[in-house]
Amino acid sequence: MPAEGGYPNTAPRGTAFAALDAMIRPRSVAVIGASDDATRIGGRPIAYMMNQGFAGAILPVNPNRATVQGLPAFASVTALTQVPDVAIVAVPGEGAVQAVADLGAKGCRAAIVFTAGFAEVDEAGAAMQDRLVAAARQHGMRILGPNCLGLFNAAVGFYPMFSTSFEQGWPIRGNIGIASQSGAYGTHLFATSRAGGLGTTVCVTTGNESDVSLGEVIGWMAQAPEVEVICAYAEGIRESERFIAALDLARRNRKPVVMMKVGHSELGGHAAKSHTASIAGDDAVTDAVLREFGVVRAGTTEQMLDIAYAASRRIYPAKNSLGVITVSGGAGVLISDAAEAMGVPMPQMPEEAQAHLKSLISFSAPRNPVDCTAQAVNQTEMFEHFLEVTAEAGGYQSMLVFLTQTGGSTTMAPKLRPYLKQAREKFADRLWVLSVIASPDKVRGYEEDGFIVFEDPTRAVAAIEAMGRFGAGFAAAAPEEVVVPQVSLPATTPTEAEGKRILAASGVPAVPEKACGSVEEAVAAAQSFGFPVVAKILSPDILHKSEIGGVILDLASVDAVREAHATLLSRAAERAPGARIEGVLIAKQIKGAVEMALGVARDPVFGPVAMVGLGGVFIEILKDVSFRRCPFGDAEAEAMIRSLKGFPLLDGARGRPKADVAALASALSALSRFAAGAGDRLAGVDVNPLLVLPEGQGAFAADAVIEIEDMH
Repeated sequence: MPAEGGYPNTAPRGTAFAALDAMIRPRSVAVIGASDDATRIGGRPIAYMMNQGFAGAILPVNPNRATVQGLPAFASVTALTQVPDVAIVAVPGEGAVQAVADLGAKGCRAAIVFTAGFAEVDEAGAAMQDRLVAAARQHGMRILGPNCLGLFNAAVGFYPMFSTSFEQGWPIRGNIGIASQSGAYGTHLFATSRAGGLGTTVCVTTGNESDVSLGEVIGWMAQAPEVEVICAYAEGIRESERFIAALDLARRNRKPVVMMKVGHSELGGHAAKSHTASIAGDDAVTDAVLREFGVVRAGTTEQMLDIAYAASRRIYPAKNSLGVITVSGGAGVLISDAAEAMGVPMPQMPEEAQAHLKSLISFSAPRNPVDCTAQAVNQTEMFEHFLEVTAEAGGYQSMLVFLTQTGGSTTMAPKLRPYLKQAREKFADRLWVLSVIASPDKVRGYEEDGFIVFEDPTRAVAAIEAMGRFGAGFAAAAPEEVVVPQVSLPATTPTEAEGKRILAASGVPAVPEKACGSVEEAVAAAQSFGFPVVAKILSPDILHKSEIGGVILDLASVDAVREAHATLLSRAAERAPGARIEGVLIAKQIKGAVEMALGVARDPVFGPVAMVGLGGVFIEILKDVSFRRCPFGDAEAEAMIRSLKGFPLLDGARGRPKADVAALASALSALSRFAAGAGDRLAGVDVNPLLVLPEGQGAFAADAVIEIEDMH
């Protein structure tokens, strides 16, 4: 069984999704506030369902009419002669609260609340929304909304929605589902999809999310037979448990999720105190969570629908590579540039295959892109040969064929199409994409043959890259089992020395050091470590010591240690007069290491999130960092490290010795386990720098801050 709040791998009716089934795939629907006027909010859903042949019972509730749009009407919820699976609530204010209470008492399982004026307005509205939810929960009833535009499920003719978008056409049946926090933007996606010929069978908008959340809707789509590709629009993730469970279920069921997440802000609370938190921001954390589950993020409506269109073919190359056949050398360069920028590998054709193709057309350029020139389409048997040799010899998982107007030509397209179809059928496990300029009829013909078709080759490459990311996500091994320790935190934020001791006990080694209460202790410590050493002011109230000149490096003698001790105490008294001073910390100074930074920030939605990046001042300047939810194992930690643009500094760039990446990964995963076990009192951790020595010599924290939340 899944953890509480999670979802099973498959979920037929009667399981965790039964209430949403009743809401999205019902057999009967009551309309509270039903209108005889088909243009009003309470009238449109009835007109739409009657027009589209909803087979279930439609039960209008209107105390002032005997019939509504030709259907028998009921004076009240209590007067209903049957219990509806779901109800549409389209009455104002407290009337909506009463309607939900009456529906719950009747035994109705779900309500779609159009009514606005709740938490989106003011505190009084929020209080009324609380009463609405309480009335539903008293009877185990689920609420979509309030302030909700509704949903549609074209597979069953169910249209509990008051959008005018259907006036321009009904949904095209297909395998794409839309889950959106915004009603207007959700229907914008639907209308744009329809205009582009994409089939969007289901669209659900969540409104205020007083109960049913975006994550739950994605979870329902992840097991619903109507949906194979999920498009999601989010302004903010309000809860994490069901959202994460839904993304996990979609990945396990091989249903790609493409998400547009809008809005950017910094973490609240301790953002100003923690390097990690100030860099994270909730958008960066959300982005890390989406990557964790193989979700592809879109920045525009065009990108989202391009990706959904390509995904609807359900071919997701796990180890993607791109082979290109083009009739234009210029287009080949453009495609190559796009592929390199997007990280899509384009391996060269084998030398033997290149020689063979060049023997057919001496002026071709068969490396990859394979420029077959216009000669290959003039001699169509040559074109067939180029297609099949490139696919077979190159072994590419994705094939992009650039034909521009030739692919739409009334004289050439009929000759080329059979060869294209034959090649695609012979290599049916590959992702085949055409870049052509053609009439809608010719495009449909290519699509019927199994091709994805784009006019713009750069958009084609972007879609191919996204399919590879989906494939890699679906093929990813299950994450390592991670044991979370029980962590006992001190009552208040500890000093640097105590913080490093706590982290060392959890698996994050520290540089040899000693807290010294007197200058003589400092001298003795320096002599025991061997010169040079570092001296730092030791205070629980001075978290970022460099800001007050509280760190002195390269102390190479006893006299230098004595002078540094006096200087640090003087600076602390002058620049932080109210700080508690516990002495001076003497640490061995390590040379020849790569400075890295580790950290933990507590995200208000997703909990503790770990970070790794280049250390020192570079973390704030370059922001070359990677995030992941805690906890995780060494393998995921190493993947985070290798994803950094600065990874070559650890990997022996320019003759440098390779750094101990394994030790760095071990420290990062240990920090993630510590954070997961520390609980809500852990506000954040900064380990900066973590000094990574050459391979086999370890990694050691040179500075660390553990921030403890005051729970009083």
